[in-house]
Amino acid sequence: MTSRARLDLTAWSLPLPPNPRPNLVQVPELPEVEIATRRLSRAVAGAEVESALAPGMVTLRTIEPPLDALAGRTIRVVRRVGKMPVIDFGDLVLLVHLMSAGRLQLFADRASLRDRRSRLLIRLRDGRELRLREFGTQQRAWAKLLPAGELEGDEAVASLGPEAWPPPRVDELAELLDQPRPLHPLLRDQHVIAGIGRSWVDEILWQAELSPFRRGDDLADDDIARVHTAMDEVLGGALEHYERVVGESLPDKAPMPLQVHRRAGEPCPRCGVRIEAVHFKDYVMCYCPAEQTGGRVLKDRRLSRLLK
Repeated sequence: MTSRARLDLTAWSLPLPPNPRPNLVQVPELPEVEIATRRLSRAVAGAEVESALAPGMVTLRTIEPPLDALAGRTIRVVRRVGKMPVIDFGDLVLLVHLMSAGRLQLFADRASLRDRRSRLLIRLRDGRELRLREFGTQQRAWAKLLPAGELEGDEAVASLGPEAWPPPRVDELAELLDQPRPLHPLLRDQHVIAGIGRSWVDEILWQAELSPFRRGDDLADDDIARVHTAMDEVLGGALEHYERVVGESLPDKAPMPLQVHRRAGEPCPRCGVRIEAVHFKDYVMCYCPAEQTGGRVLKDRRLSRLLK
């Protein structure tokens, strides 16, 4: 491994369409975080920590136990809770939230403490370094060092809904979605179901052939069953895809197996009708009007605030 080699946990995306909106940020979701933690775990499980530092002044949100308590401990596994990586040291765990621009990376060398992107450094005895970095001007990524027994009770974890993959039972999913809210924000709400974001909700609703503005409490039993099947097939299929195409050294960007998200203007893979989009302030929602909205093209928020 060269001095620049690394394993990345990052927001992967397909090449953007011409003239992409610069404020649209691809945030890591369940499949991307899951495959990356699997690869990171293979690389660092059993490695001993030499030291740990937090150059990002607002990154570490806990005081006790102190970060230097990691020195001498061994990494047991790197895993995922919702969209958050968890580095397990046995009696202690490090919970990491990447927000929109954070990356958890394994480097073969040590970072300079003057590196403006470095937020948290876990230096391993063998010379490698797990590094939480953040790109952009805002320092939003954070980490918490917790006793292992307190992880489930931490507010960031305790407030999560059940994991989106494998999906909860159909009857449990029906209860979760029985709310007077549109499906698109409902499925992205981490308090309802953990792990789905703006990319994969488009894919799930397209697979289920449901309008993103269909209300959760308006779903029939067969609609719920289609959402359940779509969650399993879309998220599970993404993981199977990543297992095939992603090697041990994770690339900065890997091709997401997307059918409709960010595909506005392209033909629907099933029916051939043009994929349409609704643009919001910081993301784009894509859908097939023929299969999801009864042929209706929804008004774009850039042109009208009267979206019904």
